[in-house]
Amino acid sequence: MLIWIDDEVVDGADAVVSVHDHGLTVGDGVFEVVKAPGLAPFALEAHLRRLVTSSQRMGLPLPDVDVVGAAVTRLLEAHPGPDAQLRITWTAGDGPQGSDRAREGSPRLVVSAGPMRRRDAAESLAVMPWVRNERGAMAGVKTTSYAENVVSLARAHAAGAGEAVFADTRGRLCEGTGSNVFVVRGGRITTPTLDVGCLAGITRALVLEWSGAEEEDMPLEALEDADEVFLTSTTRDVQAVTRIVWPDGRERELPAGPLTGEVAQGWASRYAAST
Repeated sequence: MLIWIDDEVVDGADAVVSVHDHGLTVGDGVFEVVKAPGLAPFALEAHLRRLVTSSQRMGLPLPDVDVVGAAVTRLLEAHPGPDAQLRITWTAGDGPQGSDRAREGSPRLVVSAGPMRRRDAAESLAVMPWVRNERGAMAGVKTTSYAENVVSLARAHAAGAGEAVFADTRGRLCEGTGSNVFVVRGGRITTPTLDVGCLAGITRALVLEWSGAEEEDMPLEALEDADEVFLTSTTRDVQAVTRIVWPDGRERELPAGPLTGEVAQGWASRYAAST
């Protein structure tokens, strides 16, 4: 893995971040993951816009997108290829050990480039007993504070699933740990609105634009009678859900249905044409 830090591209083993970095000590930072098939970053402008938006929501100084873009270019020029997966991390920089930020801290930018992760065509979901707080300060922010996702994903794995899914505090279907959820019922493709506190996924937005899917709030119970369910994310693209397990041990098998297949095929065509 190659790392851009302090205006240098170094091997991952040689990259160093201060132990006082607030992103390390309290998760005071934001990030983006960008795929670069053929070493060409996909939807980079959209990811950088969301990086800025997340920084605003966190109250961080705003990253210079030109500097980030230059770092991405230098990394990809040095990457052995043929594809890469980038992670762009923007933290508050060095700070106290507690939640207070340094009065005059300098933000830190770290960009990494490694192999592009490949996902299976289908996934299984575990419904979590915990909820997303749609009224919380970090609702919809792509922050580095991922402990809740780590714990939830470990629980999902223990249930034999590859992704966890949450409701919001009102019992509405929300999102996965790193994915947006789409539901097919009666020939309609829907995904929760951003009001439930889910992340405004880049892939989610493009699927909405390209497939004719609609935003609609729905109860978590929609997973119980949905005709088809699929996930979207930068690393998953469009991924069918073929099994769902609930906290009480109930399980449901689903088909990788025809509408999911159409969306996945349409995504692949548009994706290939834009890279």
